[in-house]
Amino acid sequence: MAFAVLLSSGLSGCGVEPLYGQKPGGASIVPDMQAIKVEPIPDRLGHYLENELIFALNGTGSSPTPKYRLVVTVRERLATPIVNTVTGEAQAGDVNVDADYRLYPIAGGSEPIASGNVTQFVVYDRSSQRLSNVRAARDAEIRNAKVLADQIRTRVAIALATRGS
Repeated sequence: MAFAVLLSSGLSGCGVEPLYGQKPGGASIVPDMQAIKVEPIPDRLGHYLENELIFALNGTGSSPTPKYRLVVTVRERLATPIVNTVTGEAQAGDVNVDADYRLYPIAGGSEPIASGNVTQFVVYDRSSQRLSNVRAARDAEIRNAKVLADQIRTRVAIALATRGS
């Protein structure tokens, strides 16, 4: 019991703030997040990622005037890490995705406010049915897009939250 009290008192001065909560001055990053325009991302995986980002950044359905633009470049690699030695057919598939992102102010400026790279991979089972394999690979792409969008949203939110500090 005494250890818990000692530990909590030691952490009380750390200055932890909720990311999406209001700061002491009453400011919030939610309006800034909603004002991010996601530039079109090519290919099917890009379509999934673009839709996930739009929803993650502004799930309200409103269309505020954009203050920022988010540019994302995606690289996808497919692999078959497990191959049946008897039949020579792949038993699993692996979808690896790297996404580079850059957040620019619309008002000008060539320097990004936030930039970085996020990586995600999903392994899926393969079968002897071709349509099942295609659908499983597509589901893996959709799962990758959801996780990547969440990672990008969190990193962009942190950059916007610490920008004014």
